[in-house]
Amino acid sequence: MTTTTMTSSTPTKPATLFVVDDDPEICELLADYLGRHGYHVLTAQDAAALRALMQQTSADLLIVDLMLPRDDGFSICREVRKQSDVPIIMLTASADETDRILGLELGADDYLGKPFNPRELLARIKAVMRRTRPAQAAPSADQARCVSFGGWELDRMTRELIDRQGERTALSGADFQLLQVFLERPATVLSRDDLYALTRGRDAPPLDRSIDVHVCRLRQRLGEDAQHSQLIRTVRGAGYILTARVDALT
Repeated sequence: MTTTTMTSSTPTKPATLFVVDDDPEICELLADYLGRHGYHVLTAQDAAALRALMQQTSADLLIVDLMLPRDDGFSICREVRKQSDVPIIMLTASADETDRILGLELGADDYLGKPFNPRELLARIKAVMRRTRPAQAAPSADQARCVSFGGWELDRMTRELIDRQGERTALSGADFQLLQVFLERPATVLSRDDLYALTRGRDAPPLDRSIDVHVCRLRQRLGEDAQHSQLIRTVRGAGYILTARVDALT
C-alpha cells in the first residue's frame, strides 16, 4: 500500500481516495499525481487489500481497475454497493461497451478508458465529488428533506426511496443524483445531453448511451417497466420527462 498526503499549507482536510489497480506503477503514479493536487491517496492491488483498507478508514471516492486478479472490478463494485454509496470511478482497458454499461448497472458513477490522461481523471474525480458531496450534507433551509411524487417518497438525507407501504430502498449515488435532477424539474422534457451534463458536470461524448442505462435502472427502482413507464416517460426524439407532481413533506 502507498500513502500520499497533501502538504501542510492546505488548510482544509483532504478528501480520501482509494486507488485499486494491480499495476504498481499506476498506483504510484496516481498516488503522486493526485497527492500533489490535494488528495489523501491510499492504494491497493487487489480486492483483499481494499477490504483491509475499508476496515481501517473510510474513503470519499474509489478508483477501481476493471481487470484485477481473482475478484475483478465488477465484483468489487457489487460488494461495495451492498454496504456503501461511496462514489466509484471504474478504469478499464476494454473497448467493449458492454463492460462499461455493466459497470454502470452495478453502481459505478463514472468510467474512464485506459490509457488515460491523469488530468482527465482528476477532472472526473472533481465532477463526481461535486455531485455527491452536497447530497451527503444536511439540506439547505429552503429544501425539504422529504418529497412525494407518484406514490413514492424520497428521503434526501438518507437517499432512500419509500413506497406506499413504508418500505425503504437505498439508492446508489448515481441513481439518487438522476432522480434529484428529475424531481427538481418536473413536467420538463430533458434531453440525454441535459441529463448527462446535470448529473456528470460535463458534455456527453458522441454516441454515449449511458444515460439510457441509468434511466432504465431508475425506472426499475420505481417498479416500472422500461417500455411502459408512467412516471418517467420517453418523449420520442427529445428525451425524458417526469410526469408526477412533486410535493414537499413537512
